[in-house]
Amino acid sequence: MKRYALTLDLKDDPQLIEQYIEHHENVWPEIIASIKGSGIRHMEIYQVATRLFMMIEAEETFSFEAKGRLDAGNLKVQEWERLMDQYQQRLPFAQWGEKWVLMDKIFQL
Repeated sequence: MKRYALTLDLKDDPQLIEQYIEHHENVWPEIIASIKGSGIRHMEIYQVATRLFMMIEAEETFSFEAKGRLDAGNLKVQEWERLMDQYQQRLPFAQWGEKWVLMDKIFQL
């Protein structure tokens, strides 16, 4: 299994943050199917204030590029992403078009 850590910010609005959390308590079944279909076997998202942290465990064959191609052709995923955009704020150092930013592991015990 491969493991990835990613981060993203939410807009600094308590009501929007609450709504974002509510959406993630009821993720659409099509989104869950898409995540699993891309080779992701385990995903967790943590939140503190406006900062989000995502941990992904995926099959060895998983790639973000392949997932991006699958997502681009999935109308339900595109609808979900448009919905999430109203809550998310890209990090100032994110590349153009990048939402979740891949983090580097700097320590392991």
